[in-house]
Amino acid sequence: MPHTDDSGNSGRDDFERERSGSEGSGSEGSGREGSGREGSGRDDSGREDFEREDFERPMRLALAQAGLAAARGEVPVGAVVLGPGGEVLAEAGNDREATADPTAHAEILALRAAAARRGEWRLSGCTLVVTLEPCTMCAGAAVQARVARVVYGAADAKAGAVGSLWDVVRDRRLNHRPEVLHGVLAAECAEALRDFFAARRPRRS
Repeated sequence: MPHTDDSGNSGRDDFERERSGSEGSGSEGSGREGSGREGSGRDDSGREDFEREDFERPMRLALAQAGLAAARGEVPVGAVVLGPGGEVLAEAGNDREATADPTAHAEILALRAAAARRGEWRLSGCTLVVTLEPCTMCAGAAVQARVARVVYGAADAKAGAVGSLWDVVRDRRLNHRPEVLHGVLAAECAEALRDFFAARRPRRS
């Protein structure tokens, strides 16, 4: 769930302020440490060294969901769940405002839909692709769903729980730790958020 400070601002809701001077920073986190591998690894077909380019197509699907969310007045975050073979199982965008549901983040909705489609809660071998680094709630859900990896675009310096502020998915105390790939189309993902908030920022007379 996005962090909220005393002023009532949340990590996703004031994303553009936190990222000033760090455009496209989602691709720079090579120094992050954790038990999950970053930037490369083994997919479920046994192929080694998957790269950011491998996930650009599903990230664009997630960006399309973010755009639909923005059109509904939601913070533009989109998510896609890929099956073990790379097939799209589910797509979703933020839907908190329309549903009045604080848990209706794109990642949660996509994970729910993917599990329903597979008929089981375990999403073993699956990949969660999301435009913004997951918060603690969504990172925890990815662990609980047993996804194989989490792929995200823009980092969230204020509320990110996959390496920025916390690293929930690679906590060595957990019995399941997804692999992580960050920075996929990071600049485009960040731009969608900046444009959304810029359009809502009061204009100075």
